[in-house]
Amino acid sequence: MPPVRPARFEDAETIAEIHVNSWKSTYEDLIDEQDLSNTTLEHRIALWETVLKTPLNGQIAFVIENGEGDVVGFVSGGKERTKNYGYDGEIYAIYLLDEYQGKGYGKEMLKVFSEGMVAAGYKSLLVWVLTHNPSSQFYIKYGADPIEAEKVTIGQGTYEETAYGWNDLRKLTERLRDESEKKPPSK
Repeated sequence: MPPVRPARFEDAETIAEIHVNSWKSTYEDLIDEQDLSNTTLEHRIALWETVLKTPLNGQIAFVIENGEGDVVGFVSGGKERTKNYGYDGEIYAIYLLDEYQGKGYGKEMLKVFSEGMVAAGYKSLLVWVLTHNPSSQFYIKYGADPIEAEKVTIGQGTYEETAYGWNDLRKLTERLRDESEKKPPSK
């Protein structure tokens, strides 16, 4: 099973690299090139150094490593930011390098993250996904319900995002724990 651990300040540059690379590969067919290229490594390094040094909104972050100890993905979240939907927790970002997708790494990150959110006192969880992103199936697979769609501005473009949510975070945590015990993710 790939190890998931709390993110540390010294992970900021690696997280930023994963964020930029995964952002571009995930959204290359969903976001216009000019809007996609607005995300720079320098900006993401500054963002992650700030997040990991002084977390806001009860934010927590975890990284997942491959068998060689390299960080290959991350998940971060905290208090739900809109306060419009009755959920108290939110996944702000979850990204995994392309070559580790579809191998159980995302499920393991979601499991550890949801356990961390439960331990921090959260009861429910929301995540925003670009509406046409096939990754939304990942959340549906683990019981998230579509809640609402909204327009969002990225760069100069306007895109639609859909919120998916789990009303009972403990049920998600139990489900992921049970599935992990049945079949460990492949490496």
